[in-house]
Amino acid sequence: MDDSKSQSHGHIVMLPFMAHGHLIPFLALARRIRRQTPFAVTLAATPLNLWYLRSTMSPDDDDSGIRFHELPFRSSDHGLPSDTENTENLPLSQIGMLFRSSVSLATPVERLISDITAEEGRPPLCVISDVLFGWSVDIARRLGTKSITFTTGGAYGTLAYVSIWVHLPHRSTDTEEFSVPGFPERCRFHRSQLHRFIREVEPTDEWSKFFQVQIKLTLASDGWLCNSVEEIEPLGFDLSRKYLKLPVWAIGPLIPPRMLRKSSPISPNSRSKSLQKHTGKAFGVSPEKCLDFLSSHSPNSVLYISFGSQNTISPSQMMQLAIGLESSGKPFLWVIRPPLGFDTKGEFRPEWLPLGFEDRVTGSNQGLLVRNWAPQLDILSHGSTGAFLSHCGWNSIMESLSQGVPILGWPMAAEQAHNAKMMVEEMGMCIELACGVESRIEAEEVKRVIEMVMEEEGEGGEMRKRANAVMGQMREAVKEGSDDDKGSSLKALDDFVRTILGDSTNRTFSFL
Repeated sequence: MDDSKSQSHGHIVMLPFMAHGHLIPFLALARRIRRQTPFAVTLAATPLNLWYLRSTMSPDDDDSGIRFHELPFRSSDHGLPSDTENTENLPLSQIGMLFRSSVSLATPVERLISDITAEEGRPPLCVISDVLFGWSVDIARRLGTKSITFTTGGAYGTLAYVSIWVHLPHRSTDTEEFSVPGFPERCRFHRSQLHRFIREVEPTDEWSKFFQVQIKLTLASDGWLCNSVEEIEPLGFDLSRKYLKLPVWAIGPLIPPRMLRKSSPISPNSRSKSLQKHTGKAFGVSPEKCLDFLSSHSPNSVLYISFGSQNTISPSQMMQLAIGLESSGKPFLWVIRPPLGFDTKGEFRPEWLPLGFEDRVTGSNQGLLVRNWAPQLDILSHGSTGAFLSHCGWNSIMESLSQGVPILGWPMAAEQAHNAKMMVEEMGMCIELACGVESRIEAEEVKRVIEMVMEEEGEGGEMRKRANAVMGQMREAVKEGSDDDKGSSLKALDDFVRTILGDSTNRTFSFL
């Protein structure tokens, strides 16, 4: 598409938060906007985050018309280690400093919007900013453009996270369970579902000052985009619209298109090259070895274990998980890194696992341990993968459910416990093994829960049936076609476009 033609139709500026789990959905949304509308898109981020986004692209990616604008940022000015521009590899003690430093991007963002306005003779159609960039709402309004908040999470989990930070309802009661504004009484929450930082929060501490201010600002935006599907989260979207009193568009799932096709005829060699670009990371073992391991087992028989790129578990938890895995006899593929208290990017020590564990499970072909990183998309789309022991980050949930793979939950931080709660109580396709890094787990319980989730009949079989139904709903949501046949997420994006144009007609913008 000719870029000058895009400019004549309008311009959208996108502002992702400084974390890999936010950057990738923003890029996916930018691609979808370019594919479905005639607008120019500028995605603005700090230098290293732009480098990361570019590193995820393969030569086959069609990113024509997406501009990348560098926002100046020097981490040392904010008390952070040099060359630190996102949450990756950052210790928990410094995450709050990164959050607070993100407010410094306001000035260069204001300059970017002013420059686009001067160049094109009118302001951008809208600014799509992360839910943690509330400061952008005032900038957009002051410069004459609409402000749209994009949550890279789900509707239910995001609403819970927003409402708990804004109201701190757990501080108003001494009981373990509490109600959360915006949710019906039947959806009571528990203190164990809160990360320590918010569980122990004081209204005047630095965490509260950041989250409460930024989230309250986003509540004044002109609408919200959500990386989810209307049909799989009906309660979450209904509650969100009532609480926010704003349009909320379900435009997900924002995952690689090949994950939403009925078949994925990609050879292992081409897969590994493609996935290395999409993750921007080096794999712990070759993708081919992972796929060979999976192919050596029967359908739906392998448990995939990964806690995301930023999480690990304690030494005692790791030991009990390993004992439970081995005693279950179920095949597993475990993405493993050093436990809490150690350098997670350092060398893995055998003493963190039972004596001889890796040799035994490898020799018997029961397990494959992958250091640091594995080709998650290929693992989840393989027919032998039967369940996913996950930290319940929303990107991982979307990838898993898009393949009909149910989840064994171990949420760690942010809104992950709320995601797990929703999948257990509303969707019936998750069993929670533990919650948080402080949880005490026992090998016998690990064994029992794994056996339950992996069984062909019973609860495990029912979870798999529900997950397969959700997989179908997700694929229908992004189905291309005429106005009447188009999937709900593509229709939602059309409605979003009409809103930012101030257009009440039914016209659509599609270059598909």
